[in-house]
Amino acid sequence: MAQLQVALQAGISARHLSFLETGRSRPSRDMVLNLAEHLDVPLRERNQLLLAAGFAPVFRERPLGDPALARAKEAIERLLAAHEPYPALAIDRHWNLVAANRAVAPLLALISPALQLPPINVLRASLHPEGLAPRITNLTEWRGHLFARLRHQIDVTGDPVLLELLGELQNYPPGQEASPADHREAEFVVPLRLDLGGSSVNLISTTMVFGAPLDVTLSELALETFFPADADSAALLHSLSTNRG
Repeated sequence: MAQLQVALQAGISARHLSFLETGRSRPSRDMVLNLAEHLDVPLRERNQLLLAAGFAPVFRERPLGDPALARAKEAIERLLAAHEPYPALAIDRHWNLVAANRAVAPLLALISPALQLPPINVLRASLHPEGLAPRITNLTEWRGHLFARLRHQIDVTGDPVLLELLGELQNYPPGQEASPADHREAEFVVPLRLDLGGSSVNLISTTMVFGAPLDVTLSELALETFFPADADSAALLHSLSTNRG
């Protein structure tokens, strides 16, 4: 059934798709790209499929500082700045910090200097015992949310760096299980609850990616933006911004 569905979406017969899977037919370059598109294969892995089929990669991978990506870099910087006084950051495929707005600085200041050495890995900085973990009051819940995202990435890409990162993170203390009373019926997403030394801030997160990217770097870039989950958290973030300014 799955094979038939893929064949219909790709506009080919199930018989031809079966021949491609078993090696009885050799796919053309366009066929590799067509199937990868309908299977939602990431651009990096599409290049690998092309190489395996005997074709040259078609998607370029340029550093974000490349002049060709200047417009994209400007868009990232504008989005991050516009999100202040709420935290927002850009991360690469391995969850390394690429850029951040000024609201992220107070959070980074709370982690061990060793975890601040570049490249800063935001998962490590969040879940390490010398990172934000001791200040995350719903650590087990937030940890589970991050692990689910990381495992999905590994399932899609098979990236060994991510697999090694997951193994490292799993060895960190998991935190205490939240009691049933901690789960409010009004919550609609998993929040990030932080204790900032006598003040609590509750955040909800969203993830943004570039639409229809043709560059590997851009396709793997994600903007993580945080919003206050309640009025008190909003007031605190505005207060921190005023004191910082």
